[in-house]
Amino acid sequence: MRTIDHWLTSPWRRSAAAALAGALPVLAFPAPSLWWCAYVALVPWILLARSAPTGRRAVYDGWWGGIGFLVAVHHWLLPSLHVFIFLIAALLGLLWAPWGWLVRRFLGGVPSPGRAAAALLVLPSAWLAVELVRSWQGLGGPWGMLGASQWQVDPALRLASVGGVWLLSFLVVAVNVAVALLLAVRASRVPAVASLAATAVAASAAWVWAPRPETDGRVRIAVVQPGIVAGQDSPDRRFDREEQLTRPLAGRNVDLVVWGESGVGFDLDDRPDLARRLAALSRETGADVLVNVDARRSDRPGIYKSSVLIGPHGRTGDRYDKMRLVPFGEYIPARSLLGWATSVGRAAGEDRHRGAAQTVMNVGHGLRVGPLICFETAFPDMSRHLSGNGADVLLGQSSTSSFQGSWAPEQHASLAALRAAETGRPMVHSTLTGVSAVYGPDGRRLGPWLGTDASTAHVYDVPLAHGVTPYVRYGDWPVHGALLVLAALCVTEGVRALRLRRSGPEPIGPPARTVHGSPARPSR
Repeated sequence: MRTIDHWLTSPWRRSAAAALAGALPVLAFPAPSLWWCAYVALVPWILLARSAPTGRRAVYDGWWGGIGFLVAVHHWLLPSLHVFIFLIAALLGLLWAPWGWLVRRFLGGVPSPGRAAAALLVLPSAWLAVELVRSWQGLGGPWGMLGASQWQVDPALRLASVGGVWLLSFLVVAVNVAVALLLAVRASRVPAVASLAATAVAASAAWVWAPRPETDGRVRIAVVQPGIVAGQDSPDRRFDREEQLTRPLAGRNVDLVVWGESGVGFDLDDRPDLARRLAALSRETGADVLVNVDARRSDRPGIYKSSVLIGPHGRTGDRYDKMRLVPFGEYIPARSLLGWATSVGRAAGEDRHRGAAQTVMNVGHGLRVGPLICFETAFPDMSRHLSGNGADVLLGQSSTSSFQGSWAPEQHASLAALRAAETGRPMVHSTLTGVSAVYGPDGRRLGPWLGTDASTAHVYDVPLAHGVTPYVRYGDWPVHGALLVLAALCVTEGVRALRLRRSGPEPIGPPARTVHGSPARPSR
């Protein structure tokens, strides 16, 4: 132990250790998907910040750990962002700097049982505050939220229906703090064990109490995944391939056919021939076709990504324009300053335009669907809004063709499980190049994943449920609770500082009088 402490006396070695410790949670996400790792992955980072010799060093430990976490979770963006990924990680990593300071404040030295118990509430709340801030679309969105690593754990999905992915993140951090206390502070084992027991009780209570989605119908939805189609004429050849895969769906009693993001590379008003071919597909299959158009619109300036519903007589009039765009991928923030990013990576050469409102579409057969486009499936509030507005099925249209061979396709597909569990609605995740997947209203996977090497169409029997989950009804209450905890902490710390200032050394006896009759200042 002394050897490790001596090695960490170097600021740069300690910073490297913090970055490596911060990167460990990535193992809990797909593709490794070691979900159990999330419950101990923060322990080395916590122990490091706890042992910081000063509060300032703990701030650096938090910052460098945040850098390591962000680079690890988003490492697949390196071919697109190049040096920008490190710049972004350095800026957003600052969000964890206060968290590092709080770790030392509550766990440093030999914390009292009261301080240890407070840490089990304060530190997960502070982590949730970090996730809340970085979930803003302009800062990259909620990709890699710690709770999202639990997408395949049934008890966790049940908890998601109660408090969303936020509740999962809170409990995962709380378990890590408790494990760190068990390992490092013998005197605090009682509150640590109590915290672990409380987590187990909360999970068990959610399993028993939270309403289970009750299936009240079924629909058949076909996912069309053309696979990789490259080259200058790829938009035309991709459309041909999607058309070829869709035709055999005729006679299979399909209620809806879903194509992936950017499956149509032309505005349908400019290409009426494509619109006619899509309408013919709808007539042949007996189902509406939801396509995704990535093109410059003819009725207004700019490029949009849009979910467009096609029926047997052409466009139904239902259209959803993507609202939350990927920074650098679909637009460049402050392009006048950062436009040079296009010369060092695959940043957007031209900014896409945003839509104004979410849309629930009626696809016939009494079925209402809520489309989300790519990046938007990471946002819990968007799927919650669609569910509250009457969507029976959530639909994610995506394309991860730029990130084949990385962990991105699996990470992206896993998010749909959480959105389904949170809302009690099934979710279809349809992509151009995989991974495509479908989840039931409880978040469990239905049928096969369509991997990145698949070029196929698959029909899924999707159960429907129409109950209202606690998360849909009450919203992001774990976040609100965490902010109240942090507000109470700020008040408590302020009162404590005020008391310390007032309890400073008092002058002995009355102050001496000067020749002018005014009190003299006491000597120090």
